[in-house]
Amino acid sequence: MNGNDSLRDASGIGALADPVRHQLYQFVCSQAAPVSRDQAADAVGIPHHQAKFHLDRLTAEGLLESGYARLTGRSGPGAGRTSKLYRRAHRDIAVSLPQREYELAARLMAAAIAQSATTGEPVVEVLNRVAHDYGKTIGATKRPPADAASALELAVGVLRKYGYEPRSADGAIELANCPFHTLAQGQTELACNMNHALITGVADGLAPHSPEARLCPGPDRCCVVLTRGRT
Repeated sequence: MNGNDSLRDASGIGALADPVRHQLYQFVCSQAAPVSRDQAADAVGIPHHQAKFHLDRLTAEGLLESGYARLTGRSGPGAGRTSKLYRRAHRDIAVSLPQREYELAARLMAAAIAQSATTGEPVVEVLNRVAHDYGKTIGATKRPPADAASALELAVGVLRKYGYEPRSADGAIELANCPFHTLAQGQTELACNMNHALITGVADGLAPHSPEARLCPGPDRCCVVLTRGRT
């Protein structure tokens, strides 16, 4: 999940603060087939024009999807007019403050386990390689950065999207948030090495002026610190 996705998800969940809107959302999600405005209005007990307003708001926020179809299921002359129908959106919505990336950790670990089972390599070694490759992919740019300062700025931009909350500290970049916080609490070495591998991959994607990413655990922040690479 990147920053824009987080904002959209937060906005969508905020839309459910209205109790009527929440009832409509729950009704739509509980139905086996898409429902019309009239069906939703009757189920919740509100005027049809009010249901239209709330359903369209839920659609705009990405919580519902809509389309048009005839409720009769028939086509051709005499089949009747099409109706706007609503259903739950085909996307997961989650908001965490501070931002966490447990789904990303799970995908990296699943890929590592699958590769390890096939090749026989130690799963931790594979995990660090998978994390590094993923970081390199998200860090790569169409044009190499012009200098070390530009490379560090680009790295900071990528890491901000993934919830690391970069901040300047004595000429270095500290990361105020660990997106894998709970995992790091229980499996510190595993999580920190995966984290380091991912951030190193981001830096390597910005060659030839790659920032330096080093393990440097500290209180109340991520275990990795970034500094400007060699010019």
